[in-house]
Formats: sequence, C-alpha cells, structure tokens
Amino acid sequence: MAHDTNIPAKMTAIAISQPGGPLVLKPEKRDVPTPGPGQILIRVRAAGVNRPDILQRRGTYPPPAGASDLPGLEVAGEVAATGEGATRWRVGDRVCALTPGGGYAEFCLVHESNALPVPSGFTFTEAAALPETFFTVWHNVYERGALKKGETLLVHGGSSGIGTTAIQLGSAFGAFVIATAGSEDKCAACLKLGADRAVNYHRQDFVEVVAEATQGRGADVILDMVAGDYVGRNYQAAAVDGRIVQIATQSGPVAAADFSKLMVKRLTHTGSTLRPRTTEFKAGIAAALEAQVWPLLATRRVAPVMDMIYPLREAWRAHERMEEGHHIGKIVLDVT
Repeated sequence: MAHDTNIPAKMTAIAISQPGGPLVLKPEKRDVPTPGPGQILIRVRAAGVNRPDILQRRGTYPPPAGASDLPGLEVAGEVAATGEGATRWRVGDRVCALTPGGGYAEFCLVHESNALPVPSGFTFTEAAALPETFFTVWHNVYERGALKKGETLLVHGGSSGIGTTAIQLGSAFGAFVIATAGSEDKCAACLKLGADRAVNYHRQDFVEVVAEATQGRGADVILDMVAGDYVGRNYQAAAVDGRIVQIATQSGPVAAADFSKLMVKRLTHTGSTLRPRTTEFKAGIAAALEAQVWPLLATRRVAPVMDMIYPLREAWRAHERMEEGHHIGKIVLDVT
C-alpha cells in the first residue's frame, strides 16, 4: 500500500446529526479511513451536491449497505493512499470519482475503478461536478435509452445538473434536443447549452411543443425526473418505439396514465437508480465515459455548468440553495 506521509489521523466531515432540514448538517471530527483492497483514499478538494444528498438528509434515502453514513456521491482531489491490489492510480494523481457516500469530508474512500482523471485544465470544483451527473446521464440516456444520432431527446428539468449534462451530451452526439424548465432565464440557459427548443412549462405544454418541433413524430428518448402527471403526458409526447427513462419521482406517485398509448406506440418505460449498483457496474460506465466523453471535456466541447460553490462547513447553505430550486447547473462544496 502506498500513501502520502502527510495524512492526518482525523478529518473534518459533515454529518447528518438527525433527519431534518439543512441545519442538521453538522461538522464533526472523524477518523481518516484506510483503503481496503482495490480502494484508493482521496484527499478531497471539492465535493458535488446532489438531490439524493437532500433525500438522505431528510431520512428517506439511506446509504446502501457498507457505504459511509456521510452524504456526498462525487468528489475530486488527489490520491492520498492506495489499498492492496490498487494499481491504476499513484499517490498524487488528480482524480474525480463516484462514491456510494462519504464525499462531504476531507478524505473519502472509493474503488479505483470508479475514479477518472481530472480533465486537463479543469479545476477541482469543476471536476467534482462531473461524476454523478455524467454517470447518470450516460447510463440512462445512452445505455438504457439507446439514444442515436438524429433522434429527438426530451429532457425534463433542463437547468438542473442532470439536465444541463443531458442537453450538452445530446447535442454533442447529434440528437435534436428539447428541454423543459420553469423560467425564461432557465430556458435561455438550456438554449445556450445546445438545446434546439426550450419549453417553459409554466407557459407552454411540452406535449404540444414536441409535436410541433418534430412534425408530429414525437420524442425518441425522454429523460424524466418528475413522474406524477408527466408519465401520461410523456406517453403522448413519445414517438413510436420511444423510450422513457425514469430517474426520479419528484412529483410523487404516478397519476392516471393511458396505457393504450404504451401498447400502440410500442413504448419502453424503464428507470434506474445508480447508487445501489455494484462497483463493477459503475466501473463499466466509467470506462465508457473515459472513452466517449472525456475527450469532449478535454476540448470543453462539453463542460459542467457551475451554479454556486460553498465552503464544506456551509454545506447546509448548499442544501438550501438546491431546495429553493433557483439554481442552474451544479452546486459544489469547496473542501480546500
């Protein structure tokens, strides 16, 4: 096992003192973890904030078995130590990584296969904004949704971290992209990122806009994090043989949907959650991203949209920002 000689015994971490609002996030001292077989210890310089962190803080999304109880699903920093059999990275390498938990801390453990190099020219705060959204979008839009060049992608929540990533990747790989968002400013941001059409869902019906923009054909792939009455409306907006991929249910239970459209249009309605998946599964996504997407990041053809950066000890403010819903892009914690 290789390690940095300057690793302290203790670290500052942000723990969930009890289920509740943002102020239950409290700094505390923890032992610095030791990497096991195949793992690396990252000296965290920045950590991304994601909606699952909010749900975990509220007590509705517990970490999977064996994961840290600390929130934080993505980090960027330097490799501080390597465990037995971990040979891909060397101490001092700049990496960003997807983690099942533990990101809101000065040190974090991840499996070496779930880490990727920090793209050339990227800051740590930018790199920390990559893993969760890019892993999620790649798997759901391209692996589950099988989006192809020339097809139409409908992205709900286009101004979110997931949405801004999906718009950019869809555009970069030759899709016609339609995004929904809740204000004119957010719609403008979606268009600037490469969306061909942006729908303010407070003023327009996305079903009508999709039909008009595709000459009645519909959307081939729909990335949805809303559910509720969007399920039935997605079936209306989908093309024949369309694929709807569900990644969240922010509007709660599914409202009545006309399943005859599912049958007549031969639709596929699938979904996934990333956090509980195996290390090996996530390693496969990491390899695909490094081959297909990391070259786009190196040239900044694609880049994370940064909203706000907060100090680690003010993680509660980052959660407030996300829950207010005014953000465009990613919210990140600076751990330096």
